[in-house]
Amino acid sequence: MSFEKGIELYKSGKFEEALAIFDGLVKANPDQPQLHLSRGRILSRLGRTEEALVEFDLITSLEPYNTDFISDRAVVLHLLKRNEEALTELDRAANLDPKNPYRYSSRAYFKDRIGDLEGAIADYETAIELDPEDAVSHNNKGMVEEKLGYQQRSKKSLEKADDLIGYKPKETATPSPKAAEENSSFPEINPKAKAKPVIPSQKKEMSFNHFMNTLGAVFTDAKARKEFGDYLKSVFGSKKNE
Repeated sequence: MSFEKGIELYKSGKFEEALAIFDGLVKANPDQPQLHLSRGRILSRLGRTEEALVEFDLITSLEPYNTDFISDRAVVLHLLKRNEEALTELDRAANLDPKNPYRYSSRAYFKDRIGDLEGAIADYETAIELDPEDAVSHNNKGMVEEKLGYQQRSKKSLEKADDLIGYKPKETATPSPKAAEENSSFPEINPKAKAKPVIPSQKKEMSFNHFMNTLGAVFTDAKARKEFGDYLKSVFGSKKNE
């Protein structure tokens, strides 16, 4: 019974078997945050989100100032539709790590999703101030500005994102009013944004790719970042298919 075997089973989709291994590992090593982290992710994948939150509660109690764990917990709270609490966690992460632009871009994306568009723009502006070459923040700020009707500001933000990634858009036809009306449940994505390979487009469900460019990007360790990405991909993928 090893950590590596548990991770291998988890990645191969054998969640119950992986959980059995991590149950044993946690029992033998109850104060190891990484074990609880993996167990929480497996529980989330099994749809046992309330139990997963217990794991993330424990993780953040063991390392209360670990902003990566705090952000992980925010994701679980979002899955439980406890968005006010999720936002509080993102606020806490930003307060503890105020010089990290990704704290603000991840919170900005979340604010966009819950309808605080002006708040989202303010956070994107802070992220851009800290990292002026963050094309993702410029791009997504432009899309939020477009939702608010700030057409000139939106155009400027999107063009800046294009410049940063070296994207040269082709001329595209303006969407017809009928097409926009048919998609009124969620704003039409700027055609330029759809074509950019490195900037994820927004979707009605929370985008895994965007999370990896914002929330997931806070990880400095490449292996940890990939593992977190695999977790988010499985979680949001399963929610989408429900």
